[in-house]
Amino acid sequence: MAAGHLALVLHGHLPFVRRLQAGSLQEDWFHQAVLESYLPLLHHLQRSAEDPRQAPALSLSLSPTLLAMLADPLLCDRFPGWVACRQRLLEWAPPEHHHAAAHLGQQLEAMLAFWRQLGGRLIPAFQELQRQGVLDLLTCGATHGYLPLLREPRSAVVAQLRIAVEHHRRHLGCAPLGIWLPECAYFEGLDRLMAAEGLRYAVLDAHGLLQALPRPRYSIYAPICSPGAVAFVGRDSTATLPVWSARDGYPGQPCYREFYRDLGWDLPLEQLQEMAIPNARPLGLKLHAVGLPSCPLAHKPPYVPENAEVQVQADAEDYVQGRVRQLRQLQLAMGGSQPPLVVAPFDAELFGHWWYEGPRFLAALWREAPHHQIRFTTLRRCLEDSPQLQLCRPAPSSWGQGGYHAYWLNDSNAWAIPLWHRCGLRMESLAARHGHHEQRQHLLRQAARELLLLQSSDWSFILRSGTTTDLAREQIHRHVERFQTLADALDSGQAPPPDWLKAVEAEDNLFPDLNLEPWLPVPSTSA
Repeated sequence: MAAGHLALVLHGHLPFVRRLQAGSLQEDWFHQAVLESYLPLLHHLQRSAEDPRQAPALSLSLSPTLLAMLADPLLCDRFPGWVACRQRLLEWAPPEHHHAAAHLGQQLEAMLAFWRQLGGRLIPAFQELQRQGVLDLLTCGATHGYLPLLREPRSAVVAQLRIAVEHHRRHLGCAPLGIWLPECAYFEGLDRLMAAEGLRYAVLDAHGLLQALPRPRYSIYAPICSPGAVAFVGRDSTATLPVWSARDGYPGQPCYREFYRDLGWDLPLEQLQEMAIPNARPLGLKLHAVGLPSCPLAHKPPYVPENAEVQVQADAEDYVQGRVRQLRQLQLAMGGSQPPLVVAPFDAELFGHWWYEGPRFLAALWREAPHHQIRFTTLRRCLEDSPQLQLCRPAPSSWGQGGYHAYWLNDSNAWAIPLWHRCGLRMESLAARHGHHEQRQHLLRQAARELLLLQSSDWSFILRSGTTTDLAREQIHRHVERFQTLADALDSGQAPPPDWLKAVEAEDNLFPDLNLEPWLPVPSTSA
């Protein structure tokens, strides 16, 4: 009999990076995520679910922006050509990397064939796995807004939640019960706003539960219920560290594929330009292994896929055995009063994109679990099996560096927060003045889209991490300028230039049936 339950939770998200012109760096983000993470994940889930000896179970959030792009014909129609370009580029791999290039070429061909098998439509495949009970699909904030910093005006948080729920229902055919709070960030009172939108459970970092009032009886190893009637579970660092940490965990194994060495940096610029790639950048074509810790990036050894495959199996066995020991210890500590629940949440793109072998590691976990009496579960299933939860008030928290809000509120990105606030207040004013004028609602909806896109936490994250900071600044200013132009047009009664409006509506076209209600004035009630 299993000593307890293990819930793997993956957060699937990308910022909305649709561009009318093909070939942008942002579009690469989407295609790489589909190729390296979401197609392999679906492939291994389907195969594992077909095997009667296995019982895979996974909670997976699909953010509204990711869903919008997965359903977008423009982006999806470009995917086969994007893969074909990479297949041709592999022909220029240096001789010492021909074996790794051949392996990667086979992987590209296999995923492209799987894409075609699905008809280029991933969302129905996720739906079917949820119908089978393999997946528990969660939503996220509409554009992944960092909710604790969007509290004023209140409409910003309501819009992020309500539009997310409506968009999830539109694409997946049912309303979500669970949500991945962006960055697992929580503030007091958020639970009541969640419950008002029909959201009943979410993940917090461990200290969100450990500092709850009263302190949970079973620490982070059982769900709690908030005063707003929302269940929360806590991230367990013991179960997550071996998987996500390149320094202390499995992704740093010397035989695994090196993420930071890419053919896009190594090929001559003229060869890239021959393939309509204007500058050196990561292309998802990685042919080197991690190597020993002392090995500099310039001298990484060639990747040998057979060695990595052996290591995947060994690491999966090690992980499962570690969870067996952990659950048995927890079972003893909890006195057998109820089976312990270990929750291990990760970014979905860790598996495949950041850690190339990650999807095969998951598949190996599902194969190994029955041999070790480990039972995987979903958050929804474990809550259905837990009719009585301790009432606790969760603590404000996030899973970002430092555990609170510092990663999204610091010298590098704090300048964006007043923009969110001012535009949010103006959106309320626009909705109050124009929300009931049918002929103005298309402009008002586009203004709301620009506001939501402006609120994405992704740009603040990039500014703090110091990667593509120019791109992040450009995105923020782009949405502010578009919002202000639309707002000025509404308030002045002068329509914006038709060509400009057509281009903006074509590019930022998410949430086609966007609900303006979150920004409309709340009707006053008389006694």
